[in-house]
Amino acid sequence: MNFWTRRKALDAIVSVEADRRLKPTLSWPHLLALGIGAIIGTGIYTLTGIGAERAGPAVILAFAACGVLCVFAALAYAEVATLIPAAGSAYTYAYAVLGEGLAWIVGWSLVLEYAVTCAAVAVGWSGYMVGLLQSVGVHLPPQILAGPHAGGIINLPAVLITVAVTALLAKGARESATLNIGLVVIKIVALAVFVGLTFTVIKAHNFTPFMPYGFAAHTEAGHPRGVMAAAAIVFFAFFGFDAVSTSAEEVKNPKRDLTIGIIGSMVICTAIYMLVAACAVGAWPYAEFARSSEPLAFILRGLGHPAAAFGIAAAAIIALPSVILVMMFGQTRVFFVMARDGLLPRGMGRLHPKSGAPVTLTLITGAVVAAVGGFLPLDQIAELSNAGTLLAFICVAVCLMVLRVRRPDLPRLFRCPAAWIVGPLAVVGCLYFMISLPSATLIRFVIWNIVGLVVYLAYSRRTSLLARGVDAPAVREASAIVD
Repeated sequence: MNFWTRRKALDAIVSVEADRRLKPTLSWPHLLALGIGAIIGTGIYTLTGIGAERAGPAVILAFAACGVLCVFAALAYAEVATLIPAAGSAYTYAYAVLGEGLAWIVGWSLVLEYAVTCAAVAVGWSGYMVGLLQSVGVHLPPQILAGPHAGGIINLPAVLITVAVTALLAKGARESATLNIGLVVIKIVALAVFVGLTFTVIKAHNFTPFMPYGFAAHTEAGHPRGVMAAAAIVFFAFFGFDAVSTSAEEVKNPKRDLTIGIIGSMVICTAIYMLVAACAVGAWPYAEFARSSEPLAFILRGLGHPAAAFGIAAAAIIALPSVILVMMFGQTRVFFVMARDGLLPRGMGRLHPKSGAPVTLTLITGAVVAAVGGFLPLDQIAELSNAGTLLAFICVAVCLMVLRVRRPDLPRLFRCPAAWIVGPLAVVGCLYFMISLPSATLIRFVIWNIVGLVVYLAYSRRTSLLARGVDAPAVREASAIVD
């Protein structure tokens, strides 16, 4: 069973073959935009209504609770990511600190998180695009707007946007990140317009009663209710800053840039979310927009701003691909490192000689996401992304504390303040969020990881570089130091 606990040495992680090392081309503006680009997406455009239905005006507290938890996780990520500036995010950290078996589980969970999120956003983008086309008189055949589960053949718009993002990612990280900056600006401007038009018409009575369903998650009349029930779903809106850490190997100045990118994107987005939620609830009775699939546009139309509502929808269509871009970017980097470590076929981890991008893995990832978005229903599995992300957050917080004990001598480019408060609170908070998820979601998450364990035991534990003894001296050295 030593395969379960064998670890890669820290120096082995940051020292890899030249032809398998990603090029450092990114700086802090790219990382800040990557984080904001992934975080501000379908969540704020669609989940504000669902969160309000579950918590009432206290949806503001749900966003705040998610933000506090994610700030704790971001602080842990910042220290560990700058200590281990290699691609792969929580998977890589677990491999160095907790062992190969746990690293596989974390990596397998991240694959689920990124793939489901990409597909869900692609389908959401398709809905916005179809709605906008219909508003100008263009009606596409229904057979190409939904998969077989909804009586169609394929959700062609979702497939096309996935293909477009895949092609962009295949060109290289810098090109993708630079375009993403422009898309982020569009999203922030659209939300600023919403705040500007609703802030002046906020009515105090719309905030009462503020917490009609209480704080703890519970079921009422067959529906999830409470602030934590809302937090468990709007947590989807906070995905993304962990994707910044997957780019660590491609960062020019990890100490400065990773810290700004991870913590900065989280703080900025939490503030934006709380402000948008407060304006939405204050400007319009939450019960009326709670079930809308486009709550922000619904409110603007109700306030007599049809042009602004159209603009919000147009901004979503233009900017939502940035979420697909960042999430697919993160998934390809996790896949790439797992292939580089031998847990997946090594041939998948080859880099293109010109772009420096893992083109093969990018194309495979794009094909899988396009298939899921084009053919499968996503409403029942989207919350699986939350479970995978929470597991990754727990892993990074544990790695932070373990390294503080086992390797206090390592120079920290960024030191998490009050680590022995932040770390435990991050773990406890994530566990509380997990038990607030629907039981069916947790069951599916367990099944997914059981499948992953079968793959690991049947294939990956024998094909990893550590199993072949490639890094055996480094592993013995790491075990002697860490233990």
